[in-house]
Amino acid sequence: MDPVLIGEILAGLMFFGVIGFLLLGFPVAFTLAGTSILFAYMGLYFGVFDMSNLRALAGRYTGYMINEVLVAVPLFIFMGVMLERSNIAEQLLSTMGRLFGNMRGGLGISVILVGALLAASTGVVGATVVTMGLISLPAMMRAGYDPKLACGSICASGTLGQIIPPSTVLIFMGDMIAGMNSQVQMSLGNFAPKTVSVGDLFAGAMIPGLLLVALYISYIIFKAITDPQSCPATPVPPEEKAGLWKEILFALVPPLLLIGAVLGSILGGIATPTEAASVGAVGATLLAAMRWRLSFRVFTEVARRTAVVTSMIFIILFGASVFAIVFRQMGGDNLVREFLTTMPGGAMGAMVTVMIIMFVLGFILDTFEIIFIVLPITAPTLLLLGVDPVWLGVMIGVNLQTSFLTPPFGFSLFYLRGVAPNSVSTGMIYKGAIPFVILQIVAIALLFIFPGLVLWLPSILF
Repeated sequence: MDPVLIGEILAGLMFFGVIGFLLLGFPVAFTLAGTSILFAYMGLYFGVFDMSNLRALAGRYTGYMINEVLVAVPLFIFMGVMLERSNIAEQLLSTMGRLFGNMRGGLGISVILVGALLAASTGVVGATVVTMGLISLPAMMRAGYDPKLACGSICASGTLGQIIPPSTVLIFMGDMIAGMNSQVQMSLGNFAPKTVSVGDLFAGAMIPGLLLVALYISYIIFKAITDPQSCPATPVPPEEKAGLWKEILFALVPPLLLIGAVLGSILGGIATPTEAASVGAVGATLLAAMRWRLSFRVFTEVARRTAVVTSMIFIILFGASVFAIVFRQMGGDNLVREFLTTMPGGAMGAMVTVMIIMFVLGFILDTFEIIFIVLPITAPTLLLLGVDPVWLGVMIGVNLQTSFLTPPFGFSLFYLRGVAPNSVSTGMIYKGAIPFVILQIVAIALLFIFPGLVLWLPSILF
């Protein structure tokens, strides 16, 4: 049998083998590395893989550790965890809830707005969903909200941290797409390609993030009009309105200043993402100190949690590097390229195919798993077909945001299930998430039809 065909068959079997082992519950990083090494030995037996290719792992791992852009990841995680400790979410939810309480759907709108603010200041999905589930879900249930609508709005607002900057997902994708785009452009004979940075993806994601916020709020308003009983008003007594604007300013100004310092410095070209993340980490610590929430115990807990989350992400990245090397050396790249280039519709047909594959994988895999597995084997072909790298990164980011909401393995659904009362069933949480998944699909369609929603702001700023 043709060695090239054998290699491509093994590469395809390895891809599905990884997904199969993950469905059995094996740890992600060790599944990626272990399955890849298993198929590497199979490739060695059939003469389609040289084990010396694995020597490149040392250089890759060193590159990850000295990559200045990736240093921003633990810093942004530290900022998010520290802000969670400063009780900023509690203040925002209580004040915004009273501000919009007199209108039907007001609590739901407050949850969406607070989720957007927390996304732009923390970017930690789990912390946002848990915090709002503990605070706003009981309040919405007492107000007579439909449990499905309450759960769906909390889960959806929490996932905004995956697309609204500063997002760790965009940081990884920006770094990966930048390297792939340079290689593709050089292979096409363009030895001075336009660089792609994390700042480009941050700028490109701003309008899509706000679009999602607008879609979520529109759905709450639609429910308030068509089904008023599902989201009744919660009138605020006159005595509680006194001084409400002062409380709103006190709750809003600190996070807005921090958001302006971090994102403004990146989008304005004043600082790199890593430098801005350092400012954010220091600012979050000062904000916690100003609220009398900072202590040695809190600082230790924040540092430990930052280390755990960062280690989890990077160990998956290291395992994915083994997968990428084995997959590529056995001809998997050629297999993917042939598959995508034969899709009807050219570049757009290939793009739709990749989006559908990632959306389906979102039902069973985590965001980082999909990025580290699928992006390296599909993005080079899409870039070679002429897809804009910034548009590609943002489209993937919005698409993968749905992986937090899609049953059965949507992490936001699990986070909320862990803090929701027994009166709220798992089925209610799943049903509540479905309309917001549909809204995310609508957003993807709009970004596909109107790429300018992604590309306009980067073209203005940079």
